[in-house]
Formats: sequence, structure tokens, C-alpha cells
Amino acid sequence: QVQLVGSGGGLVRAGGSLRLSCAASQRTYSNYATGWFRQAPGKQREFVAAISRIGRSTLYEDTVKGRFTISRDNAKNTVYLQMNGLKPEDTAIYYCAVRMINILSTMVSEYDYWGQGTQVTVSS
Repeated sequence: QVQLVGSGGGLVRAGGSLRLSCAASQRTYSNYATGWFRQAPGKQREFVAAISRIGRSTLYEDTVKGRFTISRDNAKNTVYLQMNGLKPEDTAIYYCAVRMINILSTMVSEYDYWGQGTQVTVSS
């Protein structure tokens, strides 16, 4: 079982930046693809970004391309989501998740373990 702890959320103004972190409990974290998802009030959870186990491949949702960057430091068992140029529509709870195979996916159902979520609020 993989335990994930997300952190780094907060309140920022539009145009600001935040860096989210997702720390894993296992050294084998580096074997797995990791994704970030978000869920706004009254909406379904949606894909944001994903990264392969050693970071060679990444995938982004269209509305965050060019603004968000996913990366990982396997020595620290941590995946990051750098968010720049934040917009009010980015406001949501952000979740990291692990997929137990090294294939990137945008589907919520294809991820096996989830962190507890961290709130991101962007004011206009």
C-alpha cells in the first residue's frame, strides 16, 4: 500500500504561483506513474497532469499546458506540481494519485492510491 501526502495549497491572487508536493511513504514510489487531479465544488474530479516513473514522459490537461509543470524527485519520494499564472477557475481541491503501472492515464478510475487533497483558492 502506498500512502500519499499532498501539501502546498493555499490562497493566491490571479496570476500568482503555488507549488504542490506529493510525498509517498514507499521507496518503490519511483516505480509508478503519478498524476495530479482536481475537484471543484459541484464538479467531477478531473485530470490535471501526470508523469512517468522517472520523469521522461509527462501529460497535461489542455487548460493548464504552459502554466503548470509536473516533476519528480525520486530520491525524496516526491512529485511536484508547479502552478504559474493561476486563474480563478483553477480553484479546487488538488489530489495526487499513483498508478501501479508506468503508463500515463487521464482517467480517475485507473489510479490506485490517492492522497488526501490540498485546497487551492485563486482570487480574482
